[in-house]
Amino acid sequence: MLRNTEKSWGLVSFLFHWIMAALFLCQFWIGWYMQGLKDLLAQYNLYQLHKSLGFTILALAVLRVIWALGSWRPAPPASMPEVEKQLSRGSHFLLYLALFVLPLTGWAVVSTSPLPIATWFFGLFVIPSLPLGISLHSEQVWTSIHGFLAYGAIFLVAVHILAALRHHFHHRDDILMKMVRPGFAGRKDSRIDKN
Repeated sequence: MLRNTEKSWGLVSFLFHWIMAALFLCQFWIGWYMQGLKDLLAQYNLYQLHKSLGFTILALAVLRVIWALGSWRPAPPASMPEVEKQLSRGSHFLLYLALFVLPLTGWAVVSTSPLPIATWFFGLFVIPSLPLGISLHSEQVWTSIHGFLAYGAIFLVAVHILAALRHHFHHRDDILMKMVRPGFAGRKDSRIDKN
């Protein structure tokens, strides 16, 4: 089943979720690792990969939002407290926002850099800079913002993972299973059998 229903996530949402999760975690690791490299050629190549993956995430985020706006969102378990539902909606909104803001602030970093290094999209074509003023100060400001947001986003991802595990192992509901198995509609009472 490709599309979401009122009770389950479809294959398209499943693929968006896991591909973007993998790309985001990969991006965080590359961003952290490449800064300590002494080999300038290896560092250049990792920066180009980091930028290419960032633009890929940005493009996928646009497609994901378009898909989400035209799709059902499976209802949370009836037993889930209202405050948890609100926290879930808020954290999902912030995660979606991060998928846009992080690539855009990264784009701002390279656009304001005094170093005239082109941004190649996987070596295929050059992505133009944003119309921002070029200066070392601006680059440093955007770099700080980008780094701060990256650590904030990875914290949100950790909370997201812990919440999913809590639902699965403590509440024994179907929230995690619905994202692990596309089309999984869960049980009638939305609880996993404890036996």
